[in-house]
Amino acid sequence: MTFNFLNRKVHYWTSVIFALPVLVILTTGFLLQIKKQWTWVQPPEQKGVGKTPTINLEHVLSAVQALPERNVSGWTDISRVDIRPSKGIAKVTLKDDWEVQVDMETGKVLQSAYRRSDLIETLHDGSFFAGDITKLGLFLPSAVALLLLWCTGLWMFWLPIAVRRRKAKGILSRTAK
Repeated sequence: MTFNFLNRKVHYWTSVIFALPVLVILTTGFLLQIKKQWTWVQPPEQKGVGKTPTINLEHVLSAVQALPERNVSGWTDISRVDIRPSKGIAKVTLKDDWEVQVDMETGKVLQSAYRRSDLIETLHDGSFFAGDITKLGLFLPSAVALLLLWCTGLWMFWLPIAVRRRKAKGILSRTAK
């Protein structure tokens, strides 16, 4: 079995075996790349009145609790708070993947929107399906397989070029004699 034959077989079967996880990785990676440009993926960042926070986190919680449709009873309903002083906002991500942006100077709710980027990220790294089992058992090998496909594909691209160059040099050297 020659190296080139083996290379093609590895390329062929690797692409078939890992097609679905690689498709998920590529699709979700694309969505994550454009998350700031497409509001369906991630809500756009609003701008607060000022850049210096004047309210505390209890005021932020009160502002979020004032939204009846979000049904927030306390800190246990909040996944994280991301304070952006340069924008003058606090981005409060709820456990149900809704994001509420609060002005850090006035305490006013600037926006409440669904945030899909966190879900897309868990799909991208495989942790959505079965945690670390899928992440390390399927998606990590898929990444290694993608690297292998890249290497074997480059070899298949380079080989005809190298053969043509070798033949051209052989023809040139024979005509020079």
